[in-house]
Amino acid sequence: MQNQTQKQIHKNAIDTEALFGLINEVKKDHTKGKLKFHVNTAWKGGTKSEASTRPIILGGEKIHRSFTILADEPPQLLGEDSAPNPQELLFSALNACMLVGYVVGASVKGITLEKLEIETEGELDLRGFLGIDENVKPGYDTIKYRVRIKGDGTPEQFQEIHETVMRTSPNRFNMSNPIKLEPELLVE
Repeated sequence: MQNQTQKQIHKNAIDTEALFGLINEVKKDHTKGKLKFHVNTAWKGGTKSEASTRPIILGGEKIHRSFTILADEPPQLLGEDSAPNPQELLFSALNACMLVGYVVGASVKGITLEKLEIETEGELDLRGFLGIDENVKPGYDTIKYRVRIKGDGTPEQFQEIHETVMRTSPNRFNMSNPIKLEPELLVE
């Protein structure tokens, strides 16, 4: 009987009981839903960088995090091809954030997923990044992504999950809406 109960609360490897507990906690006290991230990135020579995650603060509680994220460029962009480049990391972060929304949404609806993939692409014009033409922006005009999802849900359920992810994914929001960046330069 315990395996049956475990199966019911763990759908797609998501502890739905813990999820609903978190939702109820944040509903009772909105400060429990405040989430702060901190990443430090250091230059490692050439086009290489190393980012280190710092503790996450969730509802005032410190959650230890200790991960390293490497970045580099291919030789054609002056790098050594030792790690994904910043654009690949950006797309990976977007996809990973949205993926969580699809998995959690399916789990809440009791849908067992068989497959979930997100493919993202965008095209940059180096004239903007290299400062060759001030009329060319250094970023994207459009980023396209395709979600492939398969499971025991109906097309209507998957569409509802899709719309929820488009409305609630933090990284999708950040990439599709202007956000304020507050830079500070410290010359040592």
